[in-house]
Amino acid sequence: MVTEYIDPNRQPARDTFHGKTLTDSQFDEAYAISAILHREILKSGSFREKLTDYAHAFARDQRFDALKGEDILRDVFKGRYDQSMNQMREGLMEREAIVQNSGQDQALRHANSILAQIKDVPQPFYKAHDAEGVGMARKHGITEIGAKKMMAETHEKDQGRTLYKAGKELEAVHYTPIIEAARAQRRVETADKTRTPARVR
Repeated sequence: MVTEYIDPNRQPARDTFHGKTLTDSQFDEAYAISAILHREILKSGSFREKLTDYAHAFARDQRFDALKGEDILRDVFKGRYDQSMNQMREGLMEREAIVQNSGQDQALRHANSILAQIKDVPQPFYKAHDAEGVGMARKHGITEIGAKKMMAETHEKDQGRTLYKAGKELEAVHYTPIIEAARAQRRVETADKTRTPARVR
């Protein structure tokens, strides 16, 4: 028998002032949007534009306007994550300032790990860069954009060239030949499938 997962944060969000007033479908939508806003704050340390966009979309077919939609989303978010969007953003910014001053060695280690990943498990620079940025951000409680900026700055200071350039050079050697060979193979297979068979007489 499969046990259904129950999200422990769902009921606190449902029990908020606005959460109690919503229908099931309205709450499901607001709850889903709260996760999108949370992810954006972790990524960029910002939420204003996404909140405005999603509040408008949320309210579009409802009997409330976008401002009320925004209030609902803020309330559900706070119930779900036990802090407001702005409190979460400020916490990330405060930790980022601390790491900026004391975590240069860590940032360089993460930057070097990007280059090692491209060689060890051939992949494009953007994927290794993003994975390491997310990893450093989660480890230190900072934004992903902040982590990536620190990695870039420490690498350039240490190596005298940009992390992007170093990563793209490794990508060209270790990843590009693999993906080009795969594309060539796919073209051959596609051509074989579409080739018209010779007419039998």
